[in-house]
Amino acid sequence: MDVATEEPAIEGPTIFGHPTGLFALFFAEMWERFSYYGMRALLVFYMMKGFLAYGDGEAYKIYGAYTALVYMTPFFGGLIADRVLGAKRAVIVGGVLMALGHLLMGIQAEMPFFVALALLIVGNGFFKPNISTIVGSLYPDGSTQRDSGFTIFYMGINLGAAGAPLLCGYIGEAYGWHYGFNLATLGMMIGLAVFVLPAGLARFLVLGGAMAAGGALFLVSDQLLLLIVNGFVGVAIIVAAIIAFMAMGRAGLPENAGAAPEGLTMQHQVMVAVGTTVAIPIFAALVWSNRLISIIPKEVIDQVAHTNATFGPILAEFLGSVSTPTGLILTLTGLAALAYIAVNAVQGTKVERERLFVVVILMFFSMLFWAFFEQAGTSVNNFTDRNVDRVFEEQVVTAAQVGQTIDLTLTQEQLGYTQNGKAFTMDQLDAAREAEKLDVSWTITDEHVGMGLGGSPIPASTFQSANPIYIVLFGLVFSVLWRELGKRGLEPSTPIKFALGLGQLGLGFMVLWYGASTCDGRGMVGVSWLLLGYLLHTTGELCLSPVGLSMVTKLSPKRLVSTVMGAWFLATAFSNLVAAVIAGFTGVSHGGGHESGIPVPLETVDVYGSVFGQIGVAALGSAVFLVVMTPLLKKWMHAEAPMNAAADGH
Repeated sequence: MDVATEEPAIEGPTIFGHPTGLFALFFAEMWERFSYYGMRALLVFYMMKGFLAYGDGEAYKIYGAYTALVYMTPFFGGLIADRVLGAKRAVIVGGVLMALGHLLMGIQAEMPFFVALALLIVGNGFFKPNISTIVGSLYPDGSTQRDSGFTIFYMGINLGAAGAPLLCGYIGEAYGWHYGFNLATLGMMIGLAVFVLPAGLARFLVLGGAMAAGGALFLVSDQLLLLIVNGFVGVAIIVAAIIAFMAMGRAGLPENAGAAPEGLTMQHQVMVAVGTTVAIPIFAALVWSNRLISIIPKEVIDQVAHTNATFGPILAEFLGSVSTPTGLILTLTGLAALAYIAVNAVQGTKVERERLFVVVILMFFSMLFWAFFEQAGTSVNNFTDRNVDRVFEEQVVTAAQVGQTIDLTLTQEQLGYTQNGKAFTMDQLDAAREAEKLDVSWTITDEHVGMGLGGSPIPASTFQSANPIYIVLFGLVFSVLWRELGKRGLEPSTPIKFALGLGQLGLGFMVLWYGASTCDGRGMVGVSWLLLGYLLHTTGELCLSPVGLSMVTKLSPKRLVSTVMGAWFLATAFSNLVAAVIAGFTGVSHGGGHESGIPVPLETVDVYGSVFGQIGVAALGSAVFLVVMTPLLKKWMHAEAPMNAAADGH
């Protein structure tokens, strides 16, 4: 007969059943993610349309190297926190480095650009795994509130990610890249305040920063749709700040949260400082070299590409990516991390060993998920820019206007149409926007009947906010859903949640494929298909990502929890490398600057649609395979044994 067990009590003050420290961490992470996603929304466009003038391939390689290394360094940040600094000090160091990186991004010169990326990479390594570890430490072993707590924390992540493209992305595209990056810097500094200022002062800064961000979101809304979206996000940030203000008024972070291990000396701190200083130029060089250097000779990669018509090009692209300095270091680091976990698994108890097996297997499926999902910053971002109709035109050209010369403001609505015998492309639109010469005279012919006129375009980077907005909307729904299903003994196991995540991600890409296959005569796709695709990606993410973070803290032995959390992000790092390979198959711009030769939308839509369809099939197939493996994984999870604690027996 089953014996009911009492829910372990949470120490210290609570609000809504959760420790008050959760809401302080909520806002620290919200502002950190605001800074990160503000830069992420602009990065590919900045490299292609800004002073670097990269083509698709170069931009994707740099983006892939940067995002891969961003998720590689948390493995080392976790190790350093476990053994030297403690999670709290590591988070502070990371926040300072990231603030400096965002500030440096505003300088339009190649060397500062790559040093800025390096600062962000190293800073994220200290910050990312350790703030998640602190969240887990707020809950006692066996608490059923932990999953819902991580989902609330995940909503904070995505509230910051929602506001970032709407503010940093909009201002960066409309007024200048450096303004967008400076906003990201400000966000990071507010996030740091939660850790470095007294709780009484930090709570007022949190509230004041939220009020300023909410007001700014209303100010940059120049059309009804943006007003609705920005208003929702602005109000959500302010409401969340009020809740955090109340929670931090009861108590801030516990003094022992993320405390340093015993024996910390100044010598240890100096060693970390020296190592960090040395690492920054190394990472800058790695990202810079990613588009230029390949360890495997090009002749070998070309030979592999011709071995098989279907899989040869894919394998060749993957080898080309892995053989770069970044790819090689990431691969070696991944093998070292797996070996480290394997040694500890062998030395541990039978329960610890099999639980670590589950973590590693689900890391693989998480890697697949993020390799597909991270198309958002590359191929989906360019698809949105080039093939999604982002203009709500005020009127259309009629047959009565044929033969007339009219004054108009150039937008997406002119893409694909010809003028003076030359097709109007995105290159020309970008050049006109940069030169502030969007107002032109246009001679109307029969071809132009039905062409849209007027209307304010929604910046492509703004749509990066769709995913985090959906998370804000549905995150609490999923939190309550898991809790209520858990009370009734109906909550899906962690492997099934992962399979649900992959399945919904696959359906989202199938929606993008269908939208591309039903485009209009110019190759433009309705914005509703993009938003529906993002919705399915988001519901898939909510099934997998916060649950994955919680799983790591539950199944990992306490002595390894930060290290395994770092390894979890290391798998995500490798997925970003794979994501860049996948994005490469959608590349249509070769060369740089405004002569990069981006074809008209009708010539690019099928390229994007085909790749999105293949991603959809792969994700759905992976979901089915994971369902088949679930019984074995559930057995290895040992749900009957205490979580995050050593068990007896070998």
